Amino acid sequence: MARKKQPEKPANHERWLISYGDFITLLFAVFVTLYAMSQTDKKKVDEVAASYRSAFGVMAGSSSGKPDILQKTDFMPVPAMPPAMQHPEQPKAQQDGTRKVQATTKEFKEIEGEIERFLARQHDLDKVNLEITRRGLVISLKEAGFFDSGSATLKPEASVILDKIAESLDPYSNAVSFEGHTDNMPMRSQNFPSNWELSTARATSLAHLFIEKHGFVPGKLSVTGYGEFRPIADNSTEKGRKQNRRVDIVLMSAANGTVEEQP
Repeated sequence: MARKKQPEKPANHERWLISYGDFITLLFAVFVTLYAMSQTDKKKVDEVAASYRSAFGVMAGSSSGKPDILQKTDFMPVPAMPPAMQHPEQPKAQQDGTRKVQATTKEFKEIEGEIERFLARQHDLDKVNLEITRRGLVISLKEAGFFDSGSATLKPEASVILDKIAESLDPYSNAVSFEGHTDNMPMRSQNFPSNWELSTARATSLAHLFIEKHGFVPGKLSVTGYGEFRPIADNSTEKGRKQNRRVDIVLMSAANGTVEEQP
Protein backbone atom coordinates (compact mmCIF):
# COMPACT_ATOMS: atom_id res chain seq x y z
CA MET A 1 0.00 0.00 0.00
CA ALA A 2 1.50 3.37 -0.99
CA ARG A 3 2.65 5.65 1.84
CA LYS A 4 0.52 8.66 2.20
CA LYS A 5 2.31 11.74 0.92
CA GLN A 6 3.03 14.21 3.68
CA PRO A 7 1.92 17.73 2.88
CA GLU A 8 4.80 20.22 2.29
CA LYS A 9 5.60 22.54 5.17
CA PRO A 10 5.02 26.17 4.40
CA ALA A 11 8.21 28.23 3.71
CA ASN A 12 9.67 30.06 6.69
CA HIS A 13 9.86 33.68 5.60
CA GLU A 14 11.45 34.82 8.85
CA ARG A 15 14.78 32.97 8.53
CA TRP A 16 16.44 36.24 7.56
CA LEU A 17 15.93 37.44 11.12
CA ILE A 18 18.64 35.03 12.29
CA SER A 19 21.24 36.51 9.94
CA TYR A 20 20.02 39.99 10.66
CA GLY A 21 20.28 39.38 14.39
CA ASP A 22 23.88 38.12 14.00
CA PHE A 23 24.74 41.17 11.92
CA ILE A 24 23.26 43.56 14.47
CA THR A 25 25.15 41.78 17.26
CA LEU A 26 28.48 42.08 15.43
CA LEU A 27 27.80 45.70 14.56
CA PHE A 28 27.01 46.46 18.17
CA ALA A 29 30.24 44.77 19.24
CA VAL A 30 32.23 46.89 16.77
CA PHE A 31 30.75 50.12 18.08
CA VAL A 32 31.35 49.08 21.65
CA THR A 33 34.97 48.37 20.78
CA LEU A 34 35.43 51.70 19.02
CA TYR A 35 33.92 53.50 21.97
CA ALA A 36 36.15 51.66 24.42
CA MET A 37 39.26 52.40 22.34
CA SER A 38 38.40 56.10 22.25
CA GLN A 39 38.66 56.33 26.02
CA THR A 40 41.96 56.89 27.80
CA ASP A 41 40.94 54.66 30.70
CA LYS A 42 43.58 51.92 30.76
CA LYS A 43 41.41 49.56 32.75
CA LYS A 44 38.57 49.63 30.22
CA VAL A 45 40.93 49.03 27.31
CA ASP A 46 42.46 46.04 29.10
CA GLU A 47 39.02 44.60 29.76
CA VAL A 48 37.99 44.90 26.11
CA ALA A 49 41.26 43.32 24.97
CA ALA A 50 40.84 40.42 27.41
CA SER A 51 37.25 39.88 26.28
CA TYR A 52 38.27 39.63 22.63
CA ARG A 53 41.15 37.30 23.37
CA SER A 54 38.79 35.05 25.31
CA ALA A 55 36.12 35.11 22.57
CA PHE A 56 38.57 34.20 19.79
CA GLY A 57 40.57 31.74 21.83
CA VAL A 58 43.76 33.79 21.84
CA MET A 59 45.97 32.90 24.78
CA ALA A 60 48.03 35.49 26.56
CA GLY A 61 51.63 35.45 25.40
CA SER A 62 50.69 33.98 22.01
CA SER A 63 53.66 33.77 19.65
CA SER A 64 51.74 33.77 16.40
CA GLY A 65 54.05 36.44 15.06
CA LYS A 66 51.16 38.83 14.34
CA PRO A 67 50.88 42.03 16.38
CA ASP A 68 47.87 42.24 18.67
CA ILE A 69 46.62 45.80 18.40
CA LEU A 70 44.18 45.22 21.26
CA GLN A 71 47.09 44.81 23.68
CA LYS A 72 47.94 48.46 23.19
CA THR A 73 47.02 50.47 26.24
CA ASP A 74 48.58 53.79 25.23
CA PHE A 75 47.64 55.72 22.15
CA MET A 76 50.09 57.80 20.20
CA PRO A 77 49.11 61.47 20.05
CA VAL A 78 48.53 62.93 16.63
CA PRO A 79 51.77 64.72 15.66
CA ALA A 80 51.55 68.45 15.21
CA MET A 81 51.39 69.56 11.62
CA PRO A 82 54.54 71.23 10.36
CA PRO A 83 54.30 74.99 9.81
CA ALA A 84 54.30 74.53 6.04
CA MET A 85 51.13 72.41 6.31
CA GLN A 86 49.40 74.65 8.84
CA HIS A 87 49.69 77.71 6.60
CA PRO A 88 50.22 76.50 3.03
CA GLU A 89 49.33 79.90 1.67
CA GLN A 90 52.38 81.51 3.27
CA PRO A 91 55.66 81.55 1.31
CA LYS A 92 58.46 79.54 2.85
CA ALA A 93 60.48 82.70 3.35
CA GLN A 94 57.82 83.99 5.77
CA GLN A 95 57.42 80.69 7.64
CA ASP A 96 61.04 80.41 8.66
CA GLY A 97 61.48 84.14 9.25
CA THR A 98 63.73 84.74 6.28
CA ARG A 99 62.06 87.63 4.46
CA LYS A 100 65.04 88.82 2.39
CA VAL A 101 65.19 88.46 -1.38
CA GLN A 102 67.89 88.88 -4.01
CA ALA A 103 68.03 92.37 -5.46
CA THR A 104 68.27 92.60 -9.25
CA THR A 105 68.79 95.55 -11.59
CA LYS A 106 65.19 96.61 -11.00
CA GLU A 107 65.71 96.77 -7.23
CA PHE A 108 69.10 98.48 -7.69
CA LYS A 109 67.34 101.31 -9.53
CA GLU A 110 64.67 101.55 -6.84
CA ILE A 111 67.28 101.73 -4.07
CA GLU A 112 69.29 104.30 -6.02
CA GLY A 113 66.23 106.51 -6.48
CA GLU A 114 65.18 106.14 -2.84
CA ILE A 115 68.60 107.18 -1.50
CA GLU A 116 68.96 110.06 -3.97
CA ARG A 117 65.57 111.47 -2.98
CA PHE A 118 66.56 111.26 0.69
CA LEU A 119 69.88 113.01 0.04
CA ALA A 120 68.10 115.74 -1.91
CA ARG A 121 65.77 116.41 1.04
CA GLN A 122 68.79 116.51 3.36
CA HIS A 123 70.79 118.69 0.95
CA ASP A 124 73.57 116.09 1.00
CA LEU A 125 73.75 115.05 -2.65
CA ASP A 126 77.35 116.27 -2.79
CA LYS A 127 78.44 113.72 -0.15
CA VAL A 128 77.38 110.50 -1.90
CA ASN A 129 77.61 109.21 -5.45
CA LEU A 130 75.46 106.28 -6.64
CA GLU A 131 76.08 104.15 -9.73
CA ILE A 132 74.83 100.81 -11.07
CA THR A 133 77.61 98.73 -12.62
CA ARG A 134 78.19 95.09 -13.59
CA ARG A 135 79.11 94.39 -9.98
CA GLY A 136 75.89 95.83 -8.57
CA LEU A 137 74.88 99.08 -6.87
CA VAL A 138 77.93 101.15 -5.90
CA ILE A 139 77.37 103.77 -3.18
CA SER A 140 80.47 105.99 -2.90
CA LEU A 141 80.86 107.92 0.35
CA LYS A 142 83.15 110.91 -0.08
CA GLU A 143 85.73 111.35 2.66
CA ALA A 144 84.77 114.93 3.52
CA GLY A 145 81.26 113.94 4.56
CA PHE A 146 82.19 110.93 6.70
CA PHE A 147 85.80 111.04 7.97
CA ASP A 148 88.30 113.65 9.06
CA SER A 149 91.56 113.71 7.13
CA GLY A 150 93.81 110.82 8.15
CA SER A 151 91.14 109.35 10.47
CA ALA A 152 89.05 106.17 10.34
CA THR A 153 86.51 107.40 12.90
CA LEU A 154 83.09 108.17 11.46
CA LYS A 155 81.75 111.67 11.99
CA PRO A 156 78.67 111.75 14.25
CA GLU A 157 76.69 113.79 11.72
CA ALA A 158 77.22 111.07 9.10
CA SER A 159 74.95 108.66 10.98
CA VAL A 160 71.75 110.07 9.41
CA ILE A 161 72.92 109.22 5.87
CA LEU A 162 74.39 105.85 6.88
CA ASP A 163 71.19 104.86 8.68
CA LYS A 164 69.21 105.54 5.52
CA ILE A 165 71.63 103.53 3.36
CA ALA A 166 71.51 100.59 5.78
CA GLU A 167 67.70 100.75 5.88
CA SER A 168 67.56 100.67 2.06
CA LEU A 169 69.92 97.68 1.75
CA ASP A 170 68.55 95.65 4.66
CA PRO A 171 65.61 93.94 2.84
CA TYR A 172 67.96 92.21 0.40
CA SER A 173 70.13 89.12 0.79
CA ASN A 174 72.86 90.21 -1.64
CA ALA A 175 76.41 90.29 -0.35
CA VAL A 176 77.71 93.73 0.63
CA SER A 177 81.32 94.82 0.07
CA PHE A 178 82.94 97.73 1.93
CA GLU A 179 85.92 99.06 -0.04
CA GLY A 180 88.23 101.81 1.18
CA HIS A 181 90.21 104.08 -1.18
CA THR A 182 92.65 106.96 -0.69
CA ASP A 183 94.60 109.39 -2.82
CA ASN A 184 98.32 108.91 -3.51
CA MET A 185 99.58 111.24 -0.80
CA PRO A 186 101.89 109.25 1.52
CA MET A 187 100.38 108.26 4.86
CA ARG A 188 102.76 107.80 7.74
CA SER A 189 101.31 107.85 11.22
CA GLN A 190 101.41 105.72 14.33
CA ASN A 191 97.98 104.26 13.57
CA PHE A 192 98.27 104.01 9.79
CA PRO A 193 101.74 103.28 8.41
CA SER A 194 100.37 103.44 4.84
CA ASN A 195 97.26 104.24 2.82
CA TRP A 196 96.39 100.54 2.84
CA GLU A 197 95.86 100.57 6.60
CA LEU A 198 93.83 103.80 6.46
CA SER A 199 91.57 102.61 3.64
CA THR A 200 91.02 99.24 5.31
CA ALA A 201 90.28 100.83 8.69
CA ARG A 202 87.64 103.12 7.18
CA ALA A 203 85.92 100.22 5.41
CA THR A 204 86.05 98.19 8.62
CA SER A 205 84.44 101.02 10.61
CA LEU A 206 81.49 101.02 8.23
CA ALA A 207 81.14 97.24 8.34
CA HIS A 208 81.06 97.29 12.15
CA LEU A 209 78.37 99.98 12.08
CA PHE A 210 76.16 97.91 9.76
CA ILE A 211 76.61 94.79 11.92
CA GLU A 212 76.30 96.29 15.40
CA LYS A 213 73.70 98.98 14.80
CA HIS A 214 71.67 97.58 11.91
CA GLY A 215 71.97 93.81 12.42
CA PHE A 216 73.60 92.86 9.10
CA VAL A 217 74.87 89.27 8.92
CA PRO A 218 78.71 89.33 9.07
CA GLY A 219 78.99 86.36 6.71
CA LYS A 220 77.39 88.46 3.95
CA LEU A 221 79.89 91.30 4.32
CA SER A 222 83.45 91.76 3.08
CA VAL A 223 86.02 94.47 3.82
CA THR A 224 88.80 95.57 1.48
CA GLY A 225 91.38 98.36 1.54
CA TYR A 226 92.78 99.38 -1.86
CA GLY A 227 94.80 102.37 -0.72
CA GLU A 228 95.68 104.64 -3.64
CA PHE A 229 95.79 101.89 -6.24
CA ARG A 230 92.27 102.18 -7.71
CA PRO A 231 91.78 105.87 -8.41
CA ILE A 232 88.74 107.18 -10.27
CA ALA A 233 90.26 110.61 -10.94
CA ASP A 234 93.62 112.26 -11.56
CA ASN A 235 95.72 112.41 -8.40
CA SER A 236 97.76 115.31 -9.77
CA THR A 237 95.00 117.79 -8.83
CA GLU A 238 93.32 118.51 -5.54
CA LYS A 239 89.92 117.97 -7.12
CA GLY A 240 90.96 114.51 -8.34
CA ARG A 241 92.47 113.54 -5.01
CA LYS A 242 89.27 114.54 -3.24
CA GLN A 243 87.28 112.20 -5.49
CA ASN A 244 89.68 109.32 -4.85
CA ARG A 245 89.34 109.60 -1.07
CA ARG A 246 86.19 107.53 -0.60
CA VAL A 247 84.63 104.34 0.77
CA ASP A 248 82.43 102.34 -1.60
CA ILE A 249 79.51 100.29 -0.29
CA VAL A 250 78.68 97.77 -3.01
CA LEU A 251 75.45 95.79 -2.98
CA MET A 252 76.72 92.92 -5.10
CA SER A 253 74.71 91.51 -7.98
CA ALA A 254 73.73 87.84 -7.78
CA ALA A 255 75.94 87.06 -10.78
CA ASN A 256 79.09 88.40 -9.13
CA GLY A 257 78.43 87.37 -5.55
CA THR A 258 81.45 88.53 -3.57
CA VAL A 259 83.93 88.24 -6.42
CA GLU A 260 86.08 91.32 -6.79
CA GLU A 261 86.55 92.67 -10.30
CA GLN A 262 88.88 95.25 -11.73
CA PRO A 263 87.07 98.53 -12.39
